[in-house]
Amino acid sequence: MTVYRDYTRARIGWFFGLTGLQLGLLAAAVLPVAWSISQQDWAAVALSVLLWGLVFGVVAVPVRGRSMTGWITSTVALAAGTLAGWTRFRARATTGQAQPQEQADLPGILSSVVIHEGPPAGHDHRRVALVQNHSMRTWAVTACIVHPGLGMAETEDREVYGQGLAELLDAAVRAELVSEVIFMVRTVPEDGAERADWVRRHRTPNTPAQVTAINDDLHESLTAATVRTEEYVTVVVPESRLGKVAREYGGGVNGRARALYGAIAEVESHLRGGLGVTSVEWLTSPQLAVACRTGFAPGDRAAIIDALAAAQSDDGVNTCVPWDMAGPSGADGAVRHYSHDAWNSVSSTITLPVKGAAMGALAPVLIPREDGERRSFMVCYPLVPPGRADRQSANSEFGADLGQSLRVAARMKQRTKNVDESEKVRRLESKLARGNSLTVPYAVATVTVPKTVRAAEAGRRLDSSIRRAGFAPLRLDLAHDVAFAASVVPMGISLTRKAG
Repeated sequence: MTVYRDYTRARIGWFFGLTGLQLGLLAAAVLPVAWSISQQDWAAVALSVLLWGLVFGVVAVPVRGRSMTGWITSTVALAAGTLAGWTRFRARATTGQAQPQEQADLPGILSSVVIHEGPPAGHDHRRVALVQNHSMRTWAVTACIVHPGLGMAETEDREVYGQGLAELLDAAVRAELVSEVIFMVRTVPEDGAERADWVRRHRTPNTPAQVTAINDDLHESLTAATVRTEEYVTVVVPESRLGKVAREYGGGVNGRARALYGAIAEVESHLRGGLGVTSVEWLTSPQLAVACRTGFAPGDRAAIIDALAAAQSDDGVNTCVPWDMAGPSGADGAVRHYSHDAWNSVSSTITLPVKGAAMGALAPVLIPREDGERRSFMVCYPLVPPGRADRQSANSEFGADLGQSLRVAARMKQRTKNVDESEKVRRLESKLARGNSLTVPYAVATVTVPKTVRAAEAGRRLDSSIRRAGFAPLRLDLAHDVAFAASVVPMGISLTRKAG
C-alpha cells in the first residue's frame, strides 16, 4: 500500500516552538513587566503579568487551528461585511437588470472572475475557456477527466500513480509557469436523467406491462442506490509569469491563451501517462458554465440533460447556460455554513495524520449518507519555486537544529514528536538537493444538502466521514463561502493565495 507520510509543518518554531515574530511580540510585552519591577511597583507588576498572559494567549495559543488574532480579525471582518451587506448576494437576473451574457455574475470571491474563449485549437478546433481572476491576478484552465479509480487498484498500480503525480508536479515546477494544480471530485446522487431519456426513446407501445413494471422498479431502486462522480483538474498560472511568456506569442488574450495551451498540453501528457487518466476534455465556456451552475444547484442537472436530449430532435431548444445565470440567484454567508439558492453547504479542511495517509484514503469522504446530499473535495498542490523552496528548507533546518540545541542546553526531554519533525526536515532538504520539487498540499471537503435538511447535522456527518477515512477534520467557520468556491466550483480558487 502506498502511504504518504513524509511531510512537515510549514513552519517550525526555533525557540521552544515559537516563531521569530511571536517571540519578538512576547519579548516586547515583557518590557512593561521589567519596568514595573525596576520601579518596585508591585501592583503594576501584577497587572503587567496579567496583560502579558493575555498577549501570550492571543499570539501563541492556537484555537481550533487558528491563532486568537486570526479569529478576532475574521469575526470582525464578517460582522462588518454583514452589516454593510457585502456577504449577501443577489443575481442581477433576479432584479431584471440587463447584463451581457459573456460576463459572469457570481458571488463573493468569484465576483472578479472573467471568462474568455481561447482561439480554436486541436483537431476538433475547440475554444477552451480561460478563467481570468482579476483580484488574484491569475489565469486558469479546467479539464473534465475520467479515471478508473483506486478502489480496485493493486499496490503496484498505486505506486505508479504516485510516481506519476510526482513527475507531473516536478515537470510543472521546472517549466516555471504553473503555480498550482488542483484536483476536484464531486459525487452527486444519481438523478436518472440519462436512463429516463433512453427509456423514452426505446420503449415501444407494445411492450408487455410486466416488463415495463420490472424496468421501472429497477430504475427506481438503482437510481436511489447509485451516485455520479465528476472529476476535474484545474491548472492555475499567475499573471506575473504568464504575461512574460505571452509576449512571445503576440501578447493580449490570444498570446496568453497560446501560452496556456502549451502548459496544459504538458499537463495532459502526464495525466494520460503516469496518472492513468483515460479521458481528458478541456472545458469550453458553455461546459464550464454548466459545471458552475450544477455546483451551486445540484438539482438543475436533470433539466440540463433533458434539454440536451430534446435538442436532438428540435433545433430550437436552448441547451446553454448563460454566464449571467451560471451562479446562484441568491447567496448568504454565515458563520457555520454557506447558503446558496435552496441549498446549504458546510466545508472542512483535512489535517494529514502523523502515521501517514494511504493513496485513495479519501474515498469514504465522497460517499453521501442521505438522499439529496452532495459530497465534494479538492486537493490543491501549490508549487514552490526552487529558490524559495531552498530558502524555506534551510530556515526550517536551522530552526530545527536551534530548537534541539536549546532543549539540550535547558536539559529538557526530547519528545518523539519533535525528533520526528526534525528528521523530516532533514529528509526534505536531502530530497530538494537531489532535484525534487516542493509542494505544500492541502484538501477541503464540502457537503451540500437541501435547506430542508439541517446544515449542522450534515456537517457532523461530513466530519464523521473524514475521521472514518483516518483524517482529522477542521471546520472552516467564518470562511465557508470561500471554501465552497474552492472545493465545488472548478475555477481555480485557492485558500492560500492572497489577492494581488
